Amino acid sequence: MYNTADIMNANEQIIKILKKIDKTKVIDLIDLKSLSLEEQELIKNLYKDGLIKDALSFIDTINTENSWEAFKKKLYSKNRSTKPLWRKVYKYAAIFVLLLTCGFLLKNKFKTEDNEVKIASGSIELILENGEKKILNLGGTTEIVKESGNVIGQHKGDAINYESNSAVKKIVYNQLRIPYGKTFNLFLSDGTKVYLNSGTSLKYPINFIKGKKREVFLEGEAFFEVAKDASHPFIVNTNNMNIEVLGTKFNVSSYSDDTETNTVLIEGSVSLSLDKAPEETLLLKPGYKGTLNNSESQIALEKVDTQMYTEWIHGDVIFRNSTFDDMIKKLERNYNVVIENNYSELSLKKFNASFNKNIETIDDIMISIGEIHPFTYKKIDNKIIINQ
Repeated sequence: MYNTADIMNANEQIIKILKKIDKTKVIDLIDLKSLSLEEQELIKNLYKDGLIKDALSFIDTINTENSWEAFKKKLYSKNRSTKPLWRKVYKYAAIFVLLLTCGFLLKNKFKTEDNEVKIASGSIELILENGEKKILNLGGTTEIVKESGNVIGQHKGDAINYESNSAVKKIVYNQLRIPYGKTFNLFLSDGTKVYLNSGTSLKYPINFIKGKKREVFLEGEAFFEVAKDASHPFIVNTNNMNIEVLGTKFNVSSYSDDTETNTVLIEGSVSLSLDKAPEETLLLKPGYKGTLNNSESQIALEKVDTQMYTEWIHGDVIFRNSTFDDMIKKLERNYNVVIENNYSELSLKKFNASFNKNIETIDDIMISIGEIHPFTYKKIDNKIIINQ
């Protein structure tokens, strides 16, 4: 049975996910993991048939006192005999959001920002198994504790180190969210090292289970040094592409606002597959990049200078034949700024440049670019406004 708090939380989470899909046009696998299997299936079907926007519109106009359980019985009934009947029911399946509780609309109507949990801007967040959020101070130390009270890991400075526990029989996830302007390191219980770039979220098990695949969920960019374990493949799930390895070093970039998902292999081997066709795999060799254009369904291979894709670990921000518009996204993530470009002629200009964010400020970068293609800019707090 759902209690009132559970119902309200589920309601808000579902609508939040629908809104994010409507905005980004992709499904975030990390988000879906917080829902039940039935809810995950329903959202995937809404997305597949292009009904996300209809679902959100429907939510705004509907109010019902039916129960969630009653709806599930109708939706997942084994007696549905024809696909047209299923699709007819499913077309209005967005109602499931409101069927969780008749009190949702009333609650939302009176909810104010003052009632929401406020997280300091630019903070590194650790989300525990029960949904509790902890703020990690880069200069501090913290014990990571399970609901049972057992210490499962240690946070010190810019890293968390999880302890191995072979007695664990159930997969329990934690999640790290790294804000713009910061990076963080994670040492998983199997010995795998993960370096997380700015604006990245990673959901991962606090312990891996014998006989099960080692599986994590990434949005953003991370460099993985996977501990070798032939019996337990390591899988990185992104929005549209999955990477499977046994033990290797590779970089994955999969930001929701980028048009591409890139995997660059440093050593070892990785197998790439698409969500749409998981049975079709492509083997990536060291020194190669696998690129998936998120609007297409084919992975392109290209030999690259891998250093370009991994030096961010040391603070380097590298651009090669990059348009200024593409540079803006990267600069915003690395320097935690908002860049407003009012000089349209600058947008498509291409640059080759390298900066180190630990040494050079965003002002240094603006001045350097301005020496090549002159422009003026002003800085207000963390916002940079570029004019001709």
